[in-house]
Amino acid sequence: MQLDIWGGAGEHGRSSYLLHNDRIGVLLDCGVKKTGAGQYPLVDPNVIPRLNAVFLSHAHEDHSMALPLLYKHGYRGVVWTTRATAQQLDTYFASWKKYVRGQSAELPYGDEHVEAIRFAYLEEAGASGEWIGAAPHVKVSWGRSGHLVGSVWLMLELEGKRVFFSGDYSSESVLLAADGPEALPPGTAGHQPADLAVIDAAYGMDAEAQPVLLERLGARIGQALAQGGSVLLPVPAFGRGQDMLVWARERFPGVPLVAERELLQAFGPMLDRPEWLKSGAAERIRRCLEDPRVVAVATDAEREQALAAGRSALYFTADGMMQSERAQWYFRRLAAAGNGCVILTGHLAAGSFGQRLLDEPQAGGDCSAEAIRYKVHQGVADVRRMLRAFGSRQSVPVHTGRSATDALCAALAAEGFAGLHSLGPGEALRF
Repeated sequence: MQLDIWGGAGEHGRSSYLLHNDRIGVLLDCGVKKTGAGQYPLVDPNVIPRLNAVFLSHAHEDHSMALPLLYKHGYRGVVWTTRATAQQLDTYFASWKKYVRGQSAELPYGDEHVEAIRFAYLEEAGASGEWIGAAPHVKVSWGRSGHLVGSVWLMLELEGKRVFFSGDYSSESVLLAADGPEALPPGTAGHQPADLAVIDAAYGMDAEAQPVLLERLGARIGQALAQGGSVLLPVPAFGRGQDMLVWARERFPGVPLVAERELLQAFGPMLDRPEWLKSGAAERIRRCLEDPRVVAVATDAEREQALAAGRSALYFTADGMMQSERAQWYFRRLAAAGNGCVILTGHLAAGSFGQRLLDEPQAGGDCSAEAIRYKVHQGVADVRRMLRAFGSRQSVPVHTGRSATDALCAALAAEGFAGLHSLGPGEALRF
């Protein structure tokens, strides 16, 4: 069996991993990289029509937005994912199309290819930890990955080979539940090692735990509020934005929270699917939605009204990299007021507006910008725990740059972990 990197290893974005031999082919994710007009996976049009199965770990664009290319190039099968993930994709396709056109470019596929995507639902074919016959010679088991409602890790069995794919994994979400590696199918963890593991290692050698990062974030926000300022928190439409809204409401009693309506509406599917949540999370969400301090805005007039109140507040806008006009409008208004700050809590693509604010502090004027991570991926301590849990014979850390991956592999090898590989797009590994 061979792993071909179509994207996602040695870089942040365009997650896409081909597993194949002479008889079968399976693809894990098919995403894009939000650089320029978008970078797409290194898909092989000759391979695509022969794929036996395609799996999607979750809806984020760097894992999903190139799926229509598969149907453009002749794939006629289904995409195995969760129903929650499939239902989120329309929002992401619309957003990605708008982004690409904003770059004066066109998508490499048409609406007909988006509409051609057909889904099969993991949770309806089998419960977490159960084996599912996904295609001839392809079995799969899944578990919650704690990254997004509907996000999963996968364990595949392909003609006697076992492959673990973590997807984007975090056990430290405020709201979302994760099934740890101990939830793998019977006989896997500690008994039958995976032959290959493709593991989220987006934070490289960073070992800080979520409580430490939240304390740092809380202290910085508290400082800005104490000085009479307001804080802009750009976040994705789905994922850490909902976590951070609930956390901020509980951490800062009495402080107004102004959030784009789409961020609050994303709580609806979470409440509709409590099986993806931690114990007590649904009640915390309801308290957030019922709190009069939490103000939803959806029009320019509502945003202006919220800002005109003149009170120190936390503003949540649904664009983690600040590429949208709306996010930049909030920034300009806070800068004009002279007492605001922007805190960026996730990945920023090179050249994005958020990254430019960090690289060129003078560009912010009277609105400072800084980065304080909110964990939605794994650092070295998390990767170490995952490797120990199931003892894969060969492992490929992914979702971060090549130099960071090299350093991580070297550090783990020095601790005695074997079979680690730092790979990049276009490279392959036989196993």
